[in-house]
Amino acid sequence: MAIKNLSIVQIAKKACPAVITVVVSKDLPKVEGFYMFPFGGKEYIMPKLDQLGNNEKTQIGGGSGFIVSKDGYVLTSNHVVADTTADYTIILEPKVKYPAKVLARNPINDVAVLKIDAKNLPYLELANSNDIELGEEVVAIGNALGEFHDTLSAGIVSGLSRYITAISGLTQQAENLRGLIQTDAAINPGNSGGPLTNRRGKVIGINTAMVMGAQNIGFAIPINYAKKDLVEVKKYGKIIVPFLGLKYILIAEEMAKANKLPVNYGALVVRETFGEPPVIKGSPAEKAGLKEFDIILKCHNEKITLKNPLANILQKCKIGEEIELKALRDGKEINLKAKLEEKK
Repeated sequence: MAIKNLSIVQIAKKACPAVITVVVSKDLPKVEGFYMFPFGGKEYIMPKLDQLGNNEKTQIGGGSGFIVSKDGYVLTSNHVVADTTADYTIILEPKVKYPAKVLARNPINDVAVLKIDAKNLPYLELANSNDIELGEEVVAIGNALGEFHDTLSAGIVSGLSRYITAISGLTQQAENLRGLIQTDAAINPGNSGGPLTNRRGKVIGINTAMVMGAQNIGFAIPINYAKKDLVEVKKYGKIIVPFLGLKYILIAEEMAKANKLPVNYGALVVRETFGEPPVIKGSPAEKAGLKEFDIILKCHNEKITLKNPLANILQKCKIGEEIELKALRDGKEINLKAKLEEKK
């Protein structure tokens, strides 16, 4: 028997009680006023800080999220809670607030798991994002612009398996996101972390990004990415990440030409800062025999590219699994094996 779709009104009544606001705040120097500071022939408005060095709790950002269990597990986007020095508060209703603990952050998939100390909460069911179809009707829910609570927008799935480079408005860090759901349902600043539901009111994705200057182009992380993280957090208290133990940069065509590299794809093993070894001592990478300036071409027979980086391939592997690596060293291809360990 076919499952009946809900009306938008029914989805709103079902989902909105479980959609929350995430408030990001920090202790910052107290601002007592402002003054004009002349520089370069212009005047700039500058804050006048408390002379006694007093701090006050200041909201520095926010986003959306949604409750996924009666006992207070919450899913949101990693970039919403990326600041490890900030405090996080979840607003369920205007007068109902809870301090939130960030249990896990997964920057690769832009997913974070939070927990609040409460019971018998409204929550959303998670669908199987592998079953999403192009053209399927969807509803995006969140707190648009961080101000308009319980904002709904309806649309369709406009594309699947999209790849984008997103820049966080809070940290200004660029993240490469892949496998995304594209939708024409409006996703605005403040919507990040909110749910994208199907017409049965189940979550198929986590709203994550929009294209500035474009209309009706938004993206969501498939919910199956978050399911794995949620299971691991409930079981182990953290996300279990396979660890290889090396630093690298992904090779692009322009980089290969500029540096006269023998290939235009792969992961070049190289240190990030002077004096810091790129292959971590005692790591699976060192035990496998990887060295600085090796170019890893394939992992588990998957070609390493900007759209399919090494981190993405490793995330699909398990702790203790032996992986096969094809690398280029001094112009010659070599085959290596590494046994993955848990990232501490």
